[in-house]
Amino acid sequence: MLAPQRQAAILDRVRAAGGVRVTELAAEFGVSDMTIRRDLEALADRGLLSKVHGGATSMHPGSTDEPGFAAKSIRQRAEKAAIAIRAAQLVSPGTAVALSAGTTTAELAQRLVDVPELTVVTNSIPVADVFYRAGRPDQTVVLTGGVRTPSDALVGPVALTAIRSLHLDVLFLGVHGMSERAGFTTPNLMEADTNRALVAAAERLVVLADHTKWGTVGISSIAELSEAHVVVSDAALPEAAQATLTEHVEELVIVP
Repeated sequence: MLAPQRQAAILDRVRAAGGVRVTELAAEFGVSDMTIRRDLEALADRGLLSKVHGGATSMHPGSTDEPGFAAKSIRQRAEKAAIAIRAAQLVSPGTAVALSAGTTTAELAQRLVDVPELTVVTNSIPVADVFYRAGRPDQTVVLTGGVRTPSDALVGPVALTAIRSLHLDVLFLGVHGMSERAGFTTPNLMEADTNRALVAAAERLVVLADHTKWGTVGISSIAELSEAHVVVSDAALPEAAQATLTEHVEELVIVP
């Protein structure tokens, strides 16, 4: 395959999935990682995609743009890991916790598998899979069921019915965006309904959002900023955003 043909195929994959990984493309096309990186550089120079660490994502997302789980998982990896480590410190043994769908909550799940006697409720297939693979007999994992979204969330009437019957100690919510005007938002209308049900079922709301989420607005609001008890973000969050969040939420936690 010639380079232009390969680059066209790569661009099709980015537009369809929202993002791609270098290693996966190299294996698929039978070329080196360096060749794929050169292809991505050429496409980025033409303004057709955005290069990120380990891969590339689509350009110019709108309020209804919803990248897939794999595409989002290659963004801000270090920040998400740091946020997850700090958020795990908020969980005590024997509590009932909910984790919404998202790559940061999936990172958190990996830090919670060693917490004894947890009951975990989630509408995220990747989050549930983390706990299932750990196989701890003292942990109970409830996967809501529902219709699957591009971000591997389960949504719709089945998910809502399951969530509305529950009473949870704390919800860890991953979001697509946050702003003073729109609050915490998502690009998926049905996922917004599911997340609002999770918020209503939990005594405390902890939002996990890296700095890139500030100023991004999805089409549907999940909750106002003031509804969050804690927001955990990273040190690259702009000072003005930190000031706004400090004014609205009970506690803002900034991780290095």
